[in-house]
Amino acid sequence: MESKAMQVVFTPDNEPYLGRDLLFHFDQIISSVMEQNAVTAPTSHGRALTDHQGMACQVIPQAISITLSIRELVRQGYLFGAHVLLRALVERAAILLYLHLYPEEIDRWNRGWLQQDAPGLAKMFDAIQAKQQRDPSVRGRDLTASMNSLLHAKPDSAPWNLVSMGGKGLGHAVSKILNRPELCDDLCANVIPWVAVVHGMMAAYFPHKPIV
Repeated sequence: MESKAMQVVFTPDNEPYLGRDLLFHFDQIISSVMEQNAVTAPTSHGRALTDHQGMACQVIPQAISITLSIRELVRQGYLFGAHVLLRALVERAAILLYLHLYPEEIDRWNRGWLQQDAPGLAKMFDAIQAKQQRDPSVRGRDLTASMNSLLHAKPDSAPWNLVSMGGKGLGHAVSKILNRPELCDDLCANVIPWVAVVHGMMAAYFPHKPIV
């Protein structure tokens, strides 16, 4: 019987991290958001949309697509690539939440959401926390630090693709990572809340067809 280490393509019945609790919950929220999208998306067709809804019609599908990409990378053992994609998902979820809480900022989106004009991810986090009266000691830059390190190949991104090389110590993986369940758990724990935000924003921007 072929071992996991020799497997070229994994399927849902033999993927390397099958049975992890957080991965199971990740799959559950994917199912939920896809069900909600199947109900919500048709309500945006063939009618005039507000600027906010037009933005949501672009950003929500992108966020869902990235979520599914992350899930498939996990299935195939490409945990490092999945972690790198996390920031792309978080940024879209943050945009949806930020523009919901600060609707007047939609003008920045309409101008192109340009780097010199729109708030960065850390500033959006700070603004969201201020609006929700969260602990101000947790700064946006602290929440984005690890994601930025992964995206920009900073020295402290090294642990995310370390693998054991047996008696030769540790090395940096160039392909599948099949024996680091804690890395899979960390990814799922970080992804799940942001998929939940996307789910909630779908109902917020298109509130008339919720799933009961």
